[in-house]
Amino acid sequence: MPAVSKGDGMRGLAVFISDIRNCKSKEAEIKRINKELANIRSKFKGDKALDGYSKKKYVCKLLFIFLLGHDIDFGHMEAVNLLSSNKYTEKQIGYLFISVLVNSNSELIRLINNAIKNDLSSRNPTFMCLSLHCIANVGSREMAEAFAGEIPRILVAGDTMDSVKQSAALCLLRLYKTSPDLVHMGEWTSRVVHLLNDQHMGVVTAAISLITCLSQKNPDEFKTCVSLAVSRLSRIVSSASTDLQDYTYYFVPAPWLSVKLLRLLQCYPPPEDGAVKGRLVECLETILNKAQEPPKSKKVQHSNAKNAILFEAISLIIHYDSEPNLLVRACNQLGQFLQHRETNLRYLALESMCTLASSEFSHEAVKTHIETVINALKTERDVSVRQRAADLLYAMCDRSNAKQIVAEMLSYLETADYSIREEIVLKVAILAEKYAVDYSWYVDTILNLIRIAGDYVSEEVWYRVIQIVINRDDVQGYAAKTVFEALQAPACHENMVKVGGYILGEFGNLIAGDPRSSPLVQFNLLHSKFHLCSVPTRALLLSAYIKFINLFPETKPTIQDVLRCDSQVRNSDVELQQRAVEYLKLSSIASTDVLATVLEEMPPFPERESSILAKLKKKKGPGAVSVPELEEGKREGVGELNGGGGGVGMTGAMGAGGGERGTDSSATATSNASTPSPSADLLGLRAAPSIGSATPSAGSLLVDVFSETGSPAPSSGVTEDSFLRDLDPPTESSESLLVDAAGDSDSAPSTVSSEEPAPPLPESDDLLNKFVCKNNGVLFENQLLQIGIKSEYRQNLGRMYLFYGNKTSVQFMGFSTVVSCPGELHTQLNVQTKPVEPQVEGGAQVQQVLNIECLSDFTDAPLLNIRLRYGGALQNLTLKLPITINKFFQPTEMSSQDFFQRWKQLSLPQQECQKIFKANHAMDTEVLKAKLLGLGTALLENVDPNPENFVCAGVIQTKAQQVGCLLRLEPNAQAQVSVCVSVIEYEYEVHLSLCVLAPVCVSLCLSPSLSLSASLHVSVSFCVPVCLCVSLLSVSVSLYVSVCFFLCPCMSLSLSLSLPMSLYVSVSLCLSVCQCLRL
Repeated sequence: MPAVSKGDGMRGLAVFISDIRNCKSKEAEIKRINKELANIRSKFKGDKALDGYSKKKYVCKLLFIFLLGHDIDFGHMEAVNLLSSNKYTEKQIGYLFISVLVNSNSELIRLINNAIKNDLSSRNPTFMCLSLHCIANVGSREMAEAFAGEIPRILVAGDTMDSVKQSAALCLLRLYKTSPDLVHMGEWTSRVVHLLNDQHMGVVTAAISLITCLSQKNPDEFKTCVSLAVSRLSRIVSSASTDLQDYTYYFVPAPWLSVKLLRLLQCYPPPEDGAVKGRLVECLETILNKAQEPPKSKKVQHSNAKNAILFEAISLIIHYDSEPNLLVRACNQLGQFLQHRETNLRYLALESMCTLASSEFSHEAVKTHIETVINALKTERDVSVRQRAADLLYAMCDRSNAKQIVAEMLSYLETADYSIREEIVLKVAILAEKYAVDYSWYVDTILNLIRIAGDYVSEEVWYRVIQIVINRDDVQGYAAKTVFEALQAPACHENMVKVGGYILGEFGNLIAGDPRSSPLVQFNLLHSKFHLCSVPTRALLLSAYIKFINLFPETKPTIQDVLRCDSQVRNSDVELQQRAVEYLKLSSIASTDVLATVLEEMPPFPERESSILAKLKKKKGPGAVSVPELEEGKREGVGELNGGGGGVGMTGAMGAGGGERGTDSSATATSNASTPSPSADLLGLRAAPSIGSATPSAGSLLVDVFSETGSPAPSSGVTEDSFLRDLDPPTESSESLLVDAAGDSDSAPSTVSSEEPAPPLPESDDLLNKFVCKNNGVLFENQLLQIGIKSEYRQNLGRMYLFYGNKTSVQFMGFSTVVSCPGELHTQLNVQTKPVEPQVEGGAQVQQVLNIECLSDFTDAPLLNIRLRYGGALQNLTLKLPITINKFFQPTEMSSQDFFQRWKQLSLPQQECQKIFKANHAMDTEVLKAKLLGLGTALLENVDPNPENFVCAGVIQTKAQQVGCLLRLEPNAQAQVSVCVSVIEYEYEVHLSLCVLAPVCVSLCLSPSLSLSASLHVSVSFCVPVCLCVSLLSVSVSLYVSVCFFLCPCMSLSLSLSLPMSLYVSVSLCLSVCQCLRL
């Protein structure tokens, strides 16, 4: 940098700054500034040209005034003029003014860009650095467009000085962060990577920041940097502090460069080259060894630099998760920091050990520090450290130490900071359920949780304990006894009242034999809490009271008096009033048998994963997956509780109406969620939706993701027409948004790949069969990926939502999907997709929409090919999409007579199919009905003479035609055999409009069982005998007869049909006309 001459002191600027500092008041300061601004404005507008020194001085004053908080609206052109000066100080002030005051949308940007181009081409290293600094400071898109192609050339040029290379690398990094689409490395990639071998450590440090950022977006292009980074790291780690004197910081050689190299290596999987991997392992071992050596200095800077490298090396060891020795050593190293006097080191040690606990190699080593972590939870002053200690206890928990950890966390919960109580409550609930061997211990734990921190116990927690108690016969009596004792406390939390009301309402009879818990005692205990509770809890208690009448008839008069009182039947809350009136009437008029049927015990919930995990992840934030369930499958198989289901509601069992039902039955619908995989529901796909989100917005297709209660009905604002309009195939103008799966895949950038699609997985057919009778659920799941489906169909159109969930903590790169219709399927089915994002963050979920149109009947299923890169390795899998012909069924109702008449008429061999098959499961009537309804047909009641048989009817809707289908299922329970017979008929619509200008006599001679709907418009004006013979096929229109006459009317009409009705059979009509009318 050139020396500053004596005249560059700018005495006038120093005097001005001194005057500002000596001002006694704000008014005096503003007065002095305004005077100076007026003086500068007059100098700039004067006739006499200013020299470079004066311009520089006045521009500096403007810059100082701006930094004091005053607006500057002139002087920009003078600053631009300074850029053309050959003096360093003048050019420096010009660039400084532009970097601070010039807006990226300024009209002067072109002038500035021209000046920068001149400096970049001047080959003067000082001027080049100034211009590069200005580009990086402004960082506008216009500058990126102008210089993104020039800066890489400067960076890799052999004659560029080291200081300029450093500035160029950091400037390019800035432009890539602001406008990544404009920075294309292309031919410069390999030369930029080789900057890691540069002899100048400053160039390497700047270049590695750029390469790390580029590698995160395009790992394949920069994968050659791994070996160079390992080589450079090895040289630094093995060097002595005297070898790199200019880059040694308190006896630690190049600490910043070492940390950057270790971070760069975390962008890639372990090196495949054995020599490179061995060298890297040696480097990591050396770093761990050096951390054990006595410190060479007592200053904090030395320990900070040393520990920074150590923690980054441990992060790389955890990222690779492939070296057991290194993982155990890292765990032991972190264990030494757990009791360090420096709070930051204790925090970092706990945070790193949380991640180590998820590894199968280091989990046992982490468990050895359990006492130290428990002590930290109790004694740490910093709440953030205590929170990390709680996270680590949660991560290291397994069956061997679950009771100890849960007990310690419950003990800490009583004095825990309010900001982390809810999270600890969720963790205790998850651990208690996950590792419960004795269910009485689980019940005790949850009730203690409610007692200690009831305000922080969410609905998901007490819903879950209800589900498990209902599903476990062996714990119901114990739960009733325990909750009865808990309710006897003078101060009882409302969540405890909810649990008590539900369990006693269902299982209070199990403890009613004890005089101390007789029915009236139970009722009085619950009712003593009634006036202290909120409206939703009171509604639940009223449901419990009506349950008591069924369980204990002797309590009926007492409970009816409570329901009859004005505070109930005239309550201002509509929900409470309705429940009281309905329950009172139900208990008064219903017989014992009816009451027993209506108020029977809740059935077991279907097995499913806990929804508390989803709530915990939601609280932790996206991408926070440092919990042990990610790697639990590696360490041990964890048996799940038989309890399942999303939520519990007394309302669902009681059958009462009301407006507040969502409050205590919010998750009842979710208890039907699909659970084809026993692994953890990491993405919350099967979790119960929140109450607030249960109602879809107008026009929304998704009502309740993965509910198996049938196809979700559209919201009230969505008509069938609007649904079908939404599903119409896109027009030509929308082809940029939708990719035709049956067409050329090259038109979809997100689905192009040079790799051949993998063949369908062997289990694809089994996965497909699971969705024949349902539209929602989890299609596929493994250790990396979870694929969920939600779909809905109307007529011959459908829409499917695919949810791709990343179950790992590592980003998926190059994520792409291709939907293809093999063979003739592309002429039978039209599937259009929207592309997905090529990156899926760890723990995140992306959605893809498929629009489906059935052109004609088909038998094959479309194929879904998924490609992604995980840890640098390509994952390629193909599944069959669950799109089957029955998805396009439209249910059809008909009478017994119509059904069998049509059945007999469909006698051709190609119109009938019969199959006898053995049932895989017990023939449960309700299950069979649900399956047949899920097939899409209408289940016809009281049609078949044999009540054991099932009869169905429907119409398959395709674009080409409508196909009527009749089905009979004849189960043989003794032989466990079913006979399924289906017949198919083709229906065509003929719309007739007959205008007969003639005297008319109509005589219809039809079968008594025929249903006809025809359209006949008759206008009569003169007498002409006419004879018409019309042959109709499946007529479906309306009948309108209008006859105008004045003289000698004579008309006979003989009909043996009912009008209007639908017709699906072929008939012949003979119309003879022989009647005279005269106008």
